[in-house]
Amino acid sequence: MATLLHIDSSLFPEGSASRAVTAKFVESWKEQHPTGTVVYRDLAAQPLPHLDAAAAAAGSGHALRAELAAELEAADAILIGAPMYNFSIPSTLKAWFDHAIIAGENATPDSAIGKKPFTIVASRGGSYAAGTPREDFEFVQNYLRKLLEGMFGATDIEFIVPELTLAPMKEEMAALRPLSEQSRVQAHEKAAAKAKELAARLAA
Repeated sequence: MATLLHIDSSLFPEGSASRAVTAKFVESWKEQHPTGTVVYRDLAAQPLPHLDAAAAAAGSGHALRAELAAELEAADAILIGAPMYNFSIPSTLKAWFDHAIIAGENATPDSAIGKKPFTIVASRGGSYAAGTPREDFEFVQNYLRKLLEGMFGATDIEFIVPELTLAPMKEEMAALRPLSEQSRVQAHEKAAAKAKELAARLAA
């Protein structure tokens, strides 16, 4: 019975692009693997404290860090909603990583976590794709890929990127609304397909 660790970090409980896509992923996962387990953390509803000196020094001897590291260790797959805020990830998600990653314990060159599949929903209000004017402002995918590769040696990292999510609300982006809708639909389809593939693979 496979376990999915699902992390959401969008500030908004309603109308969030990243939450909608992670919800679609979980729906598809449960359809494919109804006996599986989903462990859920909503970092906006229940934010974690910033890592302090005492927690950093304690490592897994710190209760909260041990709990988060254990959830990560027990998961067969990890799903993370990581919307772009000010060109980077939400501070709540950074706090989760700071607590859950314990150097010398779960963060080692041969870490078991590196063998787990990570699916990251990296939503953003505009577009930061290759060739766009703000390509070099993209610090969500770049950062998270380097973090997961560097700390865990992760190799199975999939990004789902719903972009132009602000177009429906902003008149100055009205011309981009068809592209926004296309991106939204593609993200939902990709999330459903990825969840189905992972659930089937891990349940085998």
